[in-house]
Amino acid sequence: MSDAGRLRPEAEERTVTAGRRPAAPRRRPVRDLLRQLTSSGPGRVGFGLLVLLSATALVVIVSYPRDFGSAYWANPAYWADNPRAVPPVWARIFHRDGAVPHRVMTLTEPTETDATGRAVVQRWEFPFDHDAQMSPSSLAITMREFTFQTRPPIISGTLVRPDGGEIRLFREVVSGGRPGESAPYVRHSEEPYRVVARGDGPAGESLAGFYGSRFGAELTAARIRDDFERFAFGRIANGEYEPLAGEYTVRIEVMSSAEDDRLEEARVVVGGSVYGVMGTDALGRDLALGLLYGLPVALAIGLAASTVSTFLGTALGLLSGYSGGRTDLVIQRAADIVANIPVLPLLIFLVFIGGSQLWIILLVLVAFSWPGLTIMVRTMVLQLRQGPEVEAAVSLGASKARIIVHHVFPHTASYIFAQLVFFAPSAILAEAGLSFLGLGDPSIPTWGQILESGFRTGAVFLGYWWWVIPPGLLIVLTAVTFMLIALGMESIVDPRLKGARMWRS
Repeated sequence: MSDAGRLRPEAEERTVTAGRRPAAPRRRPVRDLLRQLTSSGPGRVGFGLLVLLSATALVVIVSYPRDFGSAYWANPAYWADNPRAVPPVWARIFHRDGAVPHRVMTLTEPTETDATGRAVVQRWEFPFDHDAQMSPSSLAITMREFTFQTRPPIISGTLVRPDGGEIRLFREVVSGGRPGESAPYVRHSEEPYRVVARGDGPAGESLAGFYGSRFGAELTAARIRDDFERFAFGRIANGEYEPLAGEYTVRIEVMSSAEDDRLEEARVVVGGSVYGVMGTDALGRDLALGLLYGLPVALAIGLAASTVSTFLGTALGLLSGYSGGRTDLVIQRAADIVANIPVLPLLIFLVFIGGSQLWIILLVLVAFSWPGLTIMVRTMVLQLRQGPEVEAAVSLGASKARIIVHHVFPHTASYIFAQLVFFAPSAILAEAGLSFLGLGDPSIPTWGQILESGFRTGAVFLGYWWWVIPPGLLIVLTAVTFMLIALGMESIVDPRLKGARMWRS
């Protein structure tokens, strides 16, 4: 063939290009999607809340131990120094007589050391200001790991009042060496030595003697036993009791026979009526820690369940709508059956068989969340299957999988992504509801479990609002976040709504 009868490659490319329109991109860039999402009020608010929640969840994941649920939250001994069922510190503004803040003071080195003759005295002092009209609820001293060479140390504790009075809280001798045991001797390394000041022990006797000598008042054993903290942090003036404000000091003295003898750690807990940012529950657990830990759990449940459910429902809907015939019949009848199965009785049965585990809840949520999306995607595919784009792809010999992925799915992607966002709050609310019914995983603290424990212990009837309202508000806030994002995506799912956005900026 002559050169005149041949088209050069450049000319052939120009001819093909001139006779064909450039194909429009099927996928919107992520930046364009974000711009459209944040162009409306609901989208901006929802996206901002999602960023805030995600950043907080990331901080919790990095800072919390992996076994927080089993080793800390479910361990009552870990919260032994916390007050039981008290409101947060900022709730003091609602108390006319004030409230006592809970204090935990820890020292790892003695404040002062005196070596006189054959004895070495280490003093551990814990000063604190008490200005409330109420007395502390308790006074506890904890000492951990005594190490001594020969004779066991003598330990004592004293409460020094603002008026110069001293009340001896305890005086004990650490257990000495056992037969066959060699120095150095170590005591209370695993189980700390703990003393709680009570009115029916040495502390009560010392308090009665102090009131007798200082105020000439005779306190009965019953009054001291019932109101030890009230009298320890008060005085008698004009024949009547009144609280005593000022600086108090708890002093611990460790008398040993060698300079190498030491106490590893000393702690003083002054029980208060308010604690932390969100208060405590009936076991003394810090609710702020539990609520923060529940955030990444809630997001993980919502995103995992919605992602898997959306993927499963989309895949079955695409296959059912495009394949038709027996495949369509089987998938649709399966969707009808699954959609009409009662979930709660089945979940109770599975929990009874396999135990209360989070993965069982996720499995049930995924297994029963796909039918609705499958039916909707099938309806959309039935319309797209008769379109010119699909018919052209079939005439060119494209495979079924290629047609579904490249010519059918892109037209349904916006709707599917919107349904993914809608599924997330549904999964979070479902897990919270199941946990509220007592079907949650007890080793993982979630917002639903915090609510359940509050209702089970009568928090609503006792007025423990800080135990019930915050987890409920967090559940609502997380659900509203995803709902606002879904509202912001309306213009992406249906471009006809671009001119009718709510809260348009």
